[in-house]
Amino acid sequence: MIHGQVVKSTGSWYIVRKDDGGFLPCRLKGKFRLKGIKHTNPLTVGDWVNLEMEPDSANGVIFAIDERKNYIIRKANNMSKQTHIIASNLDQSMLIITLLFPKTSLGFIDRFLVTSEAYHVPAVLVFNKADLYEGEAEELLHQTMDLYRKIGYTCLKTSIKTGEGLADLKATLKDKTSLLSGHSGVGKSSLLNAIEAGLNLKTQAISNYSEKGQHTTTFAEMHALSFGGNIIDTPGIREFGLVDFADAEVSHYFKEMQNILTQCRFNNCKHISEPNCAVQAAVEAGIISEERFSSYLSIMSKEDIYE
Repeated sequence: MIHGQVVKSTGSWYIVRKDDGGFLPCRLKGKFRLKGIKHTNPLTVGDWVNLEMEPDSANGVIFAIDERKNYIIRKANNMSKQTHIIASNLDQSMLIITLLFPKTSLGFIDRFLVTSEAYHVPAVLVFNKADLYEGEAEELLHQTMDLYRKIGYTCLKTSIKTGEGLADLKATLKDKTSLLSGHSGVGKSSLLNAIEAGLNLKTQAISNYSEKGQHTTTFAEMHALSFGGNIIDTPGIREFGLVDFADAEVSHYFKEMQNILTQCRFNNCKHISEPNCAVQAAVEAGIISEERFSSYLSIMSKEDIYE
C-alpha cells in the first residue's frame, strides 16, 4: 500500500505526491463513483489517499481516502444543486482581491468569508495591485480593509510592481497549506511567481474590453513552497455560488453577529424585519456595517454575485 496526497486533479486523473516525495499519476477505483456522492468530484486536491500500483503499469489506483480535516465547497454552477469541492485539509483560505480592474465586490468577498467560516477554515484577505490606487480609490481601499480588520480578519496589501506587502504575504503562507482564490485577473499567479520564482505560473493580461481577467489556471493544483508550506492555486472564479445554508445558519457565519444573536427577542429570528432584533439594532447603531448587512440580506434572498 502507498500513501500520499493529491496535488493535482484533472477530473479523471490525479497526481499524488507520495510520502517519499515522488509523484505518481493515479486514477480512482470505480466503486467511488457508485456511492451516490453529491459532489461533482469525489476526490480533490489536498486529500490524503491510499493507493496501489496498477498491474503492469506505472500508474496507481486510489482505493481509500483519509478523513478530511476540513474542506471548502461551492455550487458546481449557478443552476446546479450539486456541489464542487475546491480543496481539502487546509490551514487557511486566501482571497486575492482588486477593488478595480477587475472589480471584486463586497458581496463576493462576504460569500467567500461565509463559506470559509461554515467549513472552519480561517480566511485571509489580500488586496492586490496597491500601486494602482490613487485619490478616492485609495481611500476606498483603506476603508474596505478597515471594515474587515475590525471584524477580525487578517488583511494584507500587496503590489508586485513596488514589492509592498510581499514579505508579509510570504510570512503568512509559511509552513501552512493555503487555498488561494479570486477572480481571473486579480494577479494571483503573478503574486505567487513573485514570492516563489520557481513556480513559473502562467499569467495573462486583462481584457481591455471587459476589464475581466482571462483564465490562466485550468485545474486546482498544489505547489510546495521552498520556504515551507503548500499553496493550492485554483482557477479564477467568476461567481461564488453558496451551497444552500438553512436560513437560521447564515448569521452564525458573520463574525460580528455571532456574539449578539442570543439577544434577539425570538430564538428563530432571521434578522430581517422581526421586532426587538439585536442584529438590526446593531446595524442602526453602526456596530455592524450596512455593507455587511446588505450582503447578509442578499444571501438570505438566495442571490448570487458575479463580481
